[in-house]
Amino acid sequence: MKAVVVAHGEVDPLDAGQLAGADLVIAADGGTLHLEAWGVVPAMVVGDLDSLGSDALERMRASGARIERWPSDKDASDTELALERAVAAGADEIVLLGAFGGSRVDHALANALLLAHERFRGRLIRAVRGSISARVLRAGERCVLAGVPGDLVTLLPVGGAATGIRTEGLRYPLVDGTLALGTSRGVSNEIDRVPASVSCGEGTLLVVETLLSQGAAPPSTPGRSSQGAPPPSTPGRSSRGAPE
Repeated sequence: MKAVVVAHGEVDPLDAGQLAGADLVIAADGGTLHLEAWGVVPAMVVGDLDSLGSDALERMRASGARIERWPSDKDASDTELALERAVAAGADEIVLLGAFGGSRVDHALANALLLAHERFRGRLIRAVRGSISARVLRAGERCVLAGVPGDLVTLLPVGGAATGIRTEGLRYPLVDGTLALGTSRGVSNEIDRVPASVSCGEGTLLVVETLLSQGAAPPSTPGRSSQGAPPPSTPGRSSRGAPE
């Protein structure tokens, strides 16, 4: 089941295409306004509704959207609440739009880290903005990258070092590699040939793809993770890291 959650950050005109094939659309507070601009009524609006405004709220009610209003004093962001509702509805693929941009850098960082929340393990959650997408890769998982030669890939460890990393088809390869938390070594790698993939032995990686070659939004259903240990390492040098 595919769900699309729309938050109140910046969106790209291409992002509306991610709604194709969605079984469920949920707005996190002011994300409703993006959906209104695209002519889409969400099944549910979630949050404290401080960004929505009374007129938009009444339009949503009149259109049949379910309103789930929370107090402003709460222990989760509107975006997290909306993701939780998508999971509770049975979604195993979630596209998060409007997660980045705007004046609240803290919200953008929190949204990126939400992808690694233990509660969402076992589900493919991607934060998408135009030609950029971010997803989490956990221990024992492998993902096939969506890009073509020349497109960028960044690997960022979350919550500690990620080890046993193996890449295929990247300009700067990792073979049983380690990326330490807080370093920029995994920034701006590049797809050299396809199919390109990344696998993680231990730890958690944030995988960020930027499709420079096409300037288009990532496919709506990229390669999913496959469970199990990464393939055995073969001799070879590790990546020197991101170009300066």
